[in-house]
Amino acid sequence: MGTVALGTSGTSAADVIAVARDNARIELTDEARAALAASREIVDALAAKPDPVYGVSTGFGALASRHIGPDLRAQLQRNIVRSHAAGMGPRVEREVVRALMFLRLKTVCSGHTGVRPEVAQTMADVLNAGITPVVHEYGSLGCSGDLAPLSHCALTLMGEGDAEGPDGALKPAGELLAAHGITPVELREKEGLALLNGTDGMLGMLIMALADLETLYKSADVTAALTLEALLGTEKVLAPELHAIRPHPGQAASAANMLAVLAGSGLTGHHQDDAPRVQDAYSVRCAPQVAGAGRDTMAHARTVAERELAAAVDNPVVLPDGRVESNGNFHGAPVAYVLDFLAIAAADLGSIAERRTDRLLDKNRSHGLPPFLADDAGVDSGLMIAQYTQAALVSEMKRLAVPASADSIPSSAMQEDHVSMGWSAARKLRTAVDNLTRIVAIELYAATRAVELREGLTPAPATQAVIEAIRKAGVEGPGPDRFLAPDLAAADAFVRSGALLAAVEPVTGALA
Repeated sequence: MGTVALGTSGTSAADVIAVARDNARIELTDEARAALAASREIVDALAAKPDPVYGVSTGFGALASRHIGPDLRAQLQRNIVRSHAAGMGPRVEREVVRALMFLRLKTVCSGHTGVRPEVAQTMADVLNAGITPVVHEYGSLGCSGDLAPLSHCALTLMGEGDAEGPDGALKPAGELLAAHGITPVELREKEGLALLNGTDGMLGMLIMALADLETLYKSADVTAALTLEALLGTEKVLAPELHAIRPHPGQAASAANMLAVLAGSGLTGHHQDDAPRVQDAYSVRCAPQVAGAGRDTMAHARTVAERELAAAVDNPVVLPDGRVESNGNFHGAPVAYVLDFLAIAAADLGSIAERRTDRLLDKNRSHGLPPFLADDAGVDSGLMIAQYTQAALVSEMKRLAVPASADSIPSSAMQEDHVSMGWSAARKLRTAVDNLTRIVAIELYAATRAVELREGLTPAPATQAVIEAIRKAGVEGPGPDRFLAPDLAAADAFVRSGALLAAVEPVTGALA
């Protein structure tokens, strides 16, 4: 377990992953502490003046017109957290909550929020103790921040509500804080608002989706190459000079990956043997174009994520010249769009993988493979229903590709009259990534079986390495029908864990 140091200038995607998934400890730098103290001095000075300042001495949203006196301001900050912690539905995943809290702490440490250093330290202490607030699926419209999810996190800092301890047990937050020697915070002017006004949930999910998709796109290049090989296709369409004349970087990378996997194959190039064909089907021949477009979409999404990681998202913000100004930087549109773009690209990658799987199973299009890759077709059904499962997953992927960010629903008495729905985009992308992993695993399962059925032909060394590794992982090869779900689950785990790439890359070198 490593350590992540938080300063004033944002953080990295790697640090988010380290905290969210690997329980890295967080330390606040002296720079961050100084910035926190300086911005708090500005807020305290404004709080002492008679003039109302939004978020410091006024109500919030549609209630911002009311001036709040000093005697009610602590109550105001407590009340905004309590009232906004209004989520419903299933709990979201621990890693999502940890990313959410860490990214809010990142913005707090920027010195633009006016939060006291001791509040920031408590946020770090809660994360370091492995305490995870209960956050629910529904409650964010992706504008004015991920309000309900962040409010549930702030509630834990106050020692209220429920949270999960490091042992996974659900307990009252106050008990968990006390058990770890953490004193609940007593919020002062602006602090309640600052803790819940950011795009942190959707950004955290974007960063983790990008990390997972990077592995998945490489894995999909491998399975596409295995299917091409199993179908006795031609690798000539992968030549770098062909992709250079349509210079999309992702396309070139995918083609190069497939070519590396196929190096030394004795199966490719037989497309004109018994049943001559001029070209392979689109799902095989155009694999780099489709996967490459998804890779380029990921590159754009990564740029957006990096900009957001460098941002201080709050309203109002404390500026270096001492002003506290309202703004609209909490709007989730930039993040919501790329979350939806990624869901579209993932759906298309799943769709083309399913078409290749179906081709492997169809005796009229598989160029000599047995129907459904069955041992004794008719007696055995082979992988017929594995493809049904894959098709069902693809169908759901298409539904998940419908953009959430194209919708908006007004709230807060029409003050917040256009929202991003970025949280919803992020939630459905997580499901899409999960499903895509299963889709790639089913293609892998079918393609490795098909290659093994090509008796008398020698697969590429990389393919042979995959087959040996997946068989050692408990995924059985060709043979009579058996209970298929355990095999598919093992193939899914093989892809999900990165074992597929670990089997290939010692032969091919690192894939792009």
